[in-house]
Amino acid sequence: MKGHGDGGIAGIAANVKKSNMLAPWLAFGMLSLVVYGAFSDGDFSFLLTYASLTRCFAVTLLVAQLQQSKSASGISSKTLQCYVCVFASRLLSILRHEGYLPYDRSGDWIYHCIEVGAFLATLAALALVHGPYSSTYDITADGFGAPGVPSNLGALVLIVPAFVVALLVHPGLNKDVLSDASWTYAMYLESFAVLPQLYLFQKQARRVATVDYLVGHFVARSEE
Repeated sequence: MKGHGDGGIAGIAANVKKSNMLAPWLAFGMLSLVVYGAFSDGDFSFLLTYASLTRCFAVTLLVAQLQQSKSASGISSKTLQCYVCVFASRLLSILRHEGYLPYDRSGDWIYHCIEVGAFLATLAALALVHGPYSSTYDITADGFGAPGVPSNLGALVLIVPAFVVALLVHPGLNKDVLSDASWTYAMYLESFAVLPQLYLFQKQARRVATVDYLVGHFVARSEE
C-alpha cells in the first residue's frame, strides 16, 4: 500500500508540474500573437523578433525554475556567462545602428526591449546561481573547458575564439567595425553557448537519468 501511495503522490506531482507549465506557455503564445499583430507587417524579418522573444522566454523560464526550486543544480554557469556576452554584444550593435534590425515595425523599438529583457534575465539567473543558491551549484559537473584552462574560466574556450573570428570575418551592413563585429560575435558565440550546458547534462546523466523540465525548456528554446 505504501508503494502504491507513493506512486500516486508522484503522479499527482507530475500533473501539477505539467499544469504549472501550461500557464507560461499560454502567456507566451498570446504574447507572440500580440507582438505579431501589433508590430509585424508580415515581413520575413519578423522571425528575428520572434527568435529574440523565444530566447527571452527561455531565460525567464530558467529564472522561474531557480526561484521555484531554490536550487542551481543542473544549471551551467558557463552557458549563462556565454549568453551574457551574446546579449551584451548584440545590444552594442543594435542600440547604435540599424543594419541588423528587423525591417518591419518590430525593429523600431520592441526588438530592442526584448533583447534588453533577455540580457537582464540572464544576469538575474547568473546572480542567483552564484548568489543565494551557490551552495547547490555543481561546479564539478559544470566542468566544460580545455586542458590548461582553469575550470572556472572554461567559458573563455568559447568566448575568446568567437571574438577573434568575429573580428576577422564579419559583414559590413553598419559600415562600423565595432558594430558589425559585435553583431557577428553574438551570432557566432550563440551557436556554441549551449555546449557547457550539454556537457553538464552528460556528466550528471551518470548519476541522474532525468533533466529538470524547466532547464530542458531553456536549452530547447534558447537554441531557436
